Amino acid sequence: MPAAAFAPAGIKGTLSCLAAALSIALYFETANAAQQSEIKIGYLHAPLSKIRISLIDIPPANEGLAGAELAVEDNTTTGQFLGQRFLLAERELGPGDDVAAAIQGLSDQGVMLVVTSIGSNDLLAAADAARSRGMLLFNAAAPDDALREDQCRANIIHIVPSRSMLSDALAQYLVWKKWRRWALIVGSHDADRLLGVALKRSAAKFGAKVISEREYEDTGGARRTDSGLSEVQRQMPTLTQGLDDYDVLVAADESEVFAGYLPYRTWDPRPVAGSAGLVPTTWSASFDQWGAVQLQSRFAKMFKRPMRPLDAQVWTAVRMIGEASSRTESAETASLVAYIKSPDFSVAAFKGQKLTIRDWNFQLRQPILLSDGRNIVSVSPQEGFLHPASALDTLGADKPETSCKLN
Repeated sequence: MPAAAFAPAGIKGTLSCLAAALSIALYFETANAAQQSEIKIGYLHAPLSKIRISLIDIPPANEGLAGAELAVEDNTTTGQFLGQRFLLAERELGPGDDVAAAIQGLSDQGVMLVVTSIGSNDLLAAADAARSRGMLLFNAAAPDDALREDQCRANIIHIVPSRSMLSDALAQYLVWKKWRRWALIVGSHDADRLLGVALKRSAAKFGAKVISEREYEDTGGARRTDSGLSEVQRQMPTLTQGLDDYDVLVAADESEVFAGYLPYRTWDPRPVAGSAGLVPTTWSASFDQWGAVQLQSRFAKMFKRPMRPLDAQVWTAVRMIGEASSRTESAETASLVAYIKSPDFSVAAFKGQKLTIRDWNFQLRQPILLSDGRNIVSVSPQEGFLHPASALDTLGADKPETSCKLN
């Protein structure tokens, strides 16, 4: 005979109520699981170059992917109250892989929202392949201004700042400091030259002047040798000797060939900025304002390393999808895309203000950090640089200047 048969009447009633409550809870849990909607997010990325001047700057294997994984966890924390479940589909592009085939593969898995960390040519090919499938891409890595201008696509949201946004952020601070006379050294690779063009445009835009310019030719020599430091110590002063009198040396070296060797080795005792010294960036392990410590701590606990800029850019992209789904209470791709592209959309990303999207080229507006490698020196836009709509639009191509035609 069940034990409950020997229990007093009051206890029997209590047991019955508990059983009923458990049954109701189980019912709603089962019903919620059955009604749970899935939102699949793709992460399409290419292997990161390991070429770095400093060993401590060599990227970890999961850079970018770690940001996606943390953001999926954050999205799930919020989405569980709306019956939403987020899934991450990772796809890595190997050398020679067809990016259109990779997009099709993600589409076949039901992935309609894809965060990318790939080069500009691959991104354009991915966008063209995704367009007919109704997929939306989030560019987390390619800074080319052309992607926001004459090569813009209506199915790409740009999370990573453009080169001109980064150069404008740096230029504003240098002009604020009254360091208006620049010496510019540009690397010999295409990306370096594009950054050099952006820096010269920023100087003219904010009232600085490039009074000397030189090119550093990459001859492919290795410096991690026993004689490497001695060679650098002789070469960098020679490279910077004889420049017209300048306030700051600005380096354009996206390829990480020479800029890191400039600080403390220039012929004249001058500060270095650009690709070394004072660097414009989206994130830094030292960033601790506006609640960023909370994100830094969760990331470090989860991955046992500091959060890097690509991690933050990918995290922001995935969080934008989570924000759209919670605001619309929908998992439908069309609803999410429409909301993200609408003027009502914003996302909090520990930058002191909500981030929004420029409707003329789908670039995410955001403050830019200026880091010396150990501390945040300043944050742009700088005080005094005004704009009729948003001070953030002083960074990069403004609406009257754009050549982008979205369709």
